[in-house]
Amino acid sequence: MTRSSVQGEDTDEGATHAPERAETVRGDGDNGVGDTEGSTESTTEGSTEDSTGGGPGGEGEAEGPRPRRRRRVLRWTAVVLAVVLAGTAGAGYLYYEHLNDNIKQDALNLGDSKVAAPTPNAAGQTPLNILVIGSDARDSEENQQLGGARETFGSTPLADVQMLVHLSADRSNMSVVSMPRDTLLEIPKCTDPDDGEVYPASEGRVMTNQSLGHGGPGCTVATWQELTGIHIDHFVMVDFAGVVSMADAVGGVPVCVDASIHSRDNSGHGSGLKLAKGTHPVKGEQALQWLRTRYGFEDGSDLARAKAQHMYLNSMVRVLRENATLSSPNKLRRLAEEATEALTVDPGLDSVKKLYDLSNELRRVKPERITMTTMPNRYVGARVEPTEDAEQLFRLVREDIALDGRDAKKKPDAEPEPPADPAAPDDEIAVQVRNGTRTDELGTAPGRANTVTGLLVERGFAKAVADPSVLPSEDRTVVRYPSADLEGDARRVAKSLGIPASSVKRSTDVSGVTLVVGADWREGTAYRAPESDDRTPESAEALNGADDSACMHVNPAFTWS
Repeated sequence: MTRSSVQGEDTDEGATHAPERAETVRGDGDNGVGDTEGSTESTTEGSTEDSTGGGPGGEGEAEGPRPRRRRRVLRWTAVVLAVVLAGTAGAGYLYYEHLNDNIKQDALNLGDSKVAAPTPNAAGQTPLNILVIGSDARDSEENQQLGGARETFGSTPLADVQMLVHLSADRSNMSVVSMPRDTLLEIPKCTDPDDGEVYPASEGRVMTNQSLGHGGPGCTVATWQELTGIHIDHFVMVDFAGVVSMADAVGGVPVCVDASIHSRDNSGHGSGLKLAKGTHPVKGEQALQWLRTRYGFEDGSDLARAKAQHMYLNSMVRVLRENATLSSPNKLRRLAEEATEALTVDPGLDSVKKLYDLSNELRRVKPERITMTTMPNRYVGARVEPTEDAEQLFRLVREDIALDGRDAKKKPDAEPEPPADPAAPDDEIAVQVRNGTRTDELGTAPGRANTVTGLLVERGFAKAVADPSVLPSEDRTVVRYPSADLEGDARRVAKSLGIPASSVKRSTDVSGVTLVVGADWREGTAYRAPESDDRTPESAEALNGADDSACMHVNPAFTWS
């Protein structure tokens, strides 16, 4: 296949894996290369053809070379809005009415199930969660020039950037969790509010970036909530053109390489980034090249690119806070114009006033209390899936635990509010009990479902039954329920056994109240909840926002002198 490059951008920025592991070459839609196939092609779990056109790509395809992925929209675009707003708070020009007209809006959540808002802490404060989405839309000439082929113009956009920004309840710290675009998960049923079209839930797991095509960003929100159990308050969606414009408006962001780099190989692959060893300010097209570079950074994988993007974003935060030139009214006005024109938001952020209020919240966090992470994952064929460490990371966010490990000892949270539908009498509550004590190192502890069922019957739950047909694996004992009308019943079952309320979860994977005895209760009749490990997993690749010493390692094959 003949490859070409526009504006010196990478010709294969869609792959998660290192270049040498790829098998199929294809023009990427997010990097200014002529795509030979449409942008809406996708891969469902178990498929034998990768979305990049040919080659094994279904889940379970563990052997053989991994095909290149199609396009990769800038992961970093996702949090640019938050950074811009944080840096411009207090500027009077934000109140100009014409900026309101720049902002597009869409519904927040298109799914049927909702996740309850977190319980306020002892001081009555609640955290704020914002899902920031980078769309690969090719719906304008400007976006097309920056990253797309003629065949992709007007095609269904993909949510190729997904980052959750979590602002702590006390506003002392901020956590950012980014999810790889090719994460395999189930997309829930979503309904487009504009035309009423219903998008059924996916059959099996598919790439997470498809969620945007199921009615809009509100389906991406619904997908995140289903996976993580995190209540999302707002979303912000940014496109290509706005990213470049905002990079120019900032006036340059310093980045560092530990050797001279030219991201271009003998076959023309690479972003075209060319920098001498050391620290240099980049903006506009060069900033775009930095954020897209995969060939030349470390092992050439997407993990290296994510690291470079996090470094850039942290540096941008510092520029916005410290660079005196941004006090110029004209520069600030331009930044506000570019930011608002690039945005699609939920109705809760649909005005400059609301965005200004958000900026005031965000700017309270100092860079040293910002932690950027990538969702821990493992390869499944040519795709990835969340690991156990990912659930640990999601739990820390759900429980508002700072990822930098610097939280003061928290006061006990208030008791959760009573459920809308109170519990039925104990003898009328149907409970299924399953044995989930198996671990990677230990087999299933025999008889645990029967033992715990007996405990429940002794305590008055006459309809408790053991389910020997399902042997799940759970690190911690959990009580699940499928709908709000059974929440009270589930809480009552948990309380009777001393299981904490935090282990009562709503889930569509069960049809009734279901108690899964976890690996933390392999023996005995008294449940003792284990102490929580509140450390951020090493696999999350955490980067502190105040780290100005970070420097990208350059692959020796891409250096020059």
